[in-house]
Amino acid sequence: MENIDISELVERLGSDEDAIRKMAVFKLQSNIGDPSFADIFIYEGGLTKLRHLSLHASGNTLAYSLTSFARLLEVDKGWEFVDQEVVERIVELIVTHPLVNILRGAMSILVSIVSHPYTGSRLSQAGIFGFRALKPAIAIYPQFLEMLVSRLSSADHALCANALQLINSLMRDSITNDSEVEWPKFIQKLQDLGVIRAVYVLMQGTALQDHAHPLIEFQSLTKVLLRKWRGVALDLEKPEHRRALKGVHLASNPEKNYDKAVGNGDDTRRSRRHNPEKWRRLGFESENPVVEFQEMGFLGMMDLADYVRNHQDEFQKMLLEQSSKTASQKCPISKASLSVTSMLYEHFEVDKSEMEDAKSYLILESRSNLDKLFKPLLLHWTRLHVAGLHAFFRLWKSTGAEAEDFEKIAELVRILVESVVGGAPRTKDIQDVEEELADFGYHRLRELQMELLELTYEDAWGQHLRQVRNELHHEALQFVKEQRIRCLLQGSWFPNENTSKSDVGPTAKCTYRYAQLSHNRRYLHFGDFNIDNRSPELDALPDKIDLSIVSSVVSNISASPDNSSSSTVKTTSHQVSSTKITIHGFAHSAPVTAATQKGHDHARSASKTTQKEIVLLTLRPRSHSIASEWLDGLLMLLNQQPITAETNRLISLISNYGLKIRLLNVRFDDAAFAGETPKVPPREGLDDDYYYDVFGGP
Repeated sequence: MENIDISELVERLGSDEDAIRKMAVFKLQSNIGDPSFADIFIYEGGLTKLRHLSLHASGNTLAYSLTSFARLLEVDKGWEFVDQEVVERIVELIVTHPLVNILRGAMSILVSIVSHPYTGSRLSQAGIFGFRALKPAIAIYPQFLEMLVSRLSSADHALCANALQLINSLMRDSITNDSEVEWPKFIQKLQDLGVIRAVYVLMQGTALQDHAHPLIEFQSLTKVLLRKWRGVALDLEKPEHRRALKGVHLASNPEKNYDKAVGNGDDTRRSRRHNPEKWRRLGFESENPVVEFQEMGFLGMMDLADYVRNHQDEFQKMLLEQSSKTASQKCPISKASLSVTSMLYEHFEVDKSEMEDAKSYLILESRSNLDKLFKPLLLHWTRLHVAGLHAFFRLWKSTGAEAEDFEKIAELVRILVESVVGGAPRTKDIQDVEEELADFGYHRLRELQMELLELTYEDAWGQHLRQVRNELHHEALQFVKEQRIRCLLQGSWFPNENTSKSDVGPTAKCTYRYAQLSHNRRYLHFGDFNIDNRSPELDALPDKIDLSIVSSVVSNISASPDNSSSSTVKTTSHQVSSTKITIHGFAHSAPVTAATQKGHDHARSASKTTQKEIVLLTLRPRSHSIASEWLDGLLMLLNQQPITAETNRLISLISNYGLKIRLLNVRFDDAAFAGETPKVPPREGLDDDYYYDVFGGP
């Protein structure tokens, strides 16, 4: 400011030569944002000349003048020269002028004018501000809003941001200051012009950071609108409310559906008949539907009316199908619609204040974290509501739900919304989200529900739940260990290697080996035979191994069941499997026979460090299941951990089922008892046939 002679600058603004005026206003736009400079500029009479240039200049001179005027208003100065003539000129430029640098300044001026009351600054005595100041000019240029929305697709990011900022200011002023009848009409007009789609594209675009501030404001305003609609109670004294509810009734084709239900097609008596379940058949709990809109207000009415209007054939078909069902089997359409509206309201945290949104923006203001802040799907509220409602109907039908199951289906839909909508990245298109909501399987949804249930109790009980999980895992391990060992106690046949059924004579090798664990679980008995259709008795097995001297059990069984099974030959004829289990032991403790029993106790007492490890027995399982049972059974018998995927999967399955059963049988409210034990009720006046509910009493 020290290097600029403000008096001379003001004088140059009034020069007859455009080049001088253009240079002066070019310098002005860089300094006018300084309040002290602005005060001197106004004192020197510069505001009158700046206003004149804004009204009559052209080209770059006009662009610099508009930018200067906008920056002057931003520091809350110069309002005395803002009048209807200025507003009309700015609106005219936005509608008719093609140059981007002129449009930017014009829009900035209108943003200040429209939002002036909202900023809390002092009002000028020269005129009125807010959206109402623009209405006379918009009446002259009715295409103003359409042109404004079209600027949202401009390739110039600054112009696009300015246009959205102006739209935000118009919306906010209308919501705040217009009557209850006027502001919904204005919002609807903007939506009809395509503002939702345009902003949605910006939120999903690559230039997000350039538009971040007006986009976060638009997102916040969308929540303001939803809150405002929810806060409007359904009132049948209001014509638009009465029309909306009546539209739902008429869309149900009441006469036709009632005739089908009562079996009467006589048109002459139709006008005299009255369906005693006029509203209940549409899914309301009583014949006074207004009561059920208390929670979601007119927002719930809008969502239901939109679904009925745009999916009327489906709506009528569903009512017709349900007309033959009992009351408990019918899916309450209206109640389901209100439930989905409530789910979306909670999911998008609509009640979250704008101040909290602003704090989130300050925290996340970086290119990598903006994706977490913006929720483009919020702008497609209506389509999400319809998709959620369709999912509700699908789950109701596929599960055969009845009236008492309503909350269970609602909970599944809530989890579905949280998973699909909540998990969708910023750039995921609404159509893809709709398809995923439609294709999400019931069984997959139930698995997700159990996982979330487990996480919920994990948060509530923390260490206690982890302790329960560890206990259940140990119990499952012991259970599977006993099952595997019992497979060994039962015995099994194993093909021998390098043998064939064509071998005959006294020197021919036996084709099968039979192995069985002794009842005291200390010895593994086995023997070779030529047949496998009848299992021999334990006493008939000639050989046995003392398990106390087994050093290791190894196998080539893969950790993957699929890979292991591929190496196992499954056939009705005698063929040898490539899978084998090898039991190693020490040289002094070879397989025990009747001839070698003497002195066996002495061999067992010998030091294993001086003994040589040898192969005691080789088994070739005919299937992966038998291989898993015998390998892990032997390992667990030797107090070692199981290693096959099949056994470990079985342990996990049993452990998880145990945990889920416990969770499903314990109410979440029971977490309140952590650290606080309920009082033991007295037995006075009670016999042996009683129970006591800690929540309700005896």
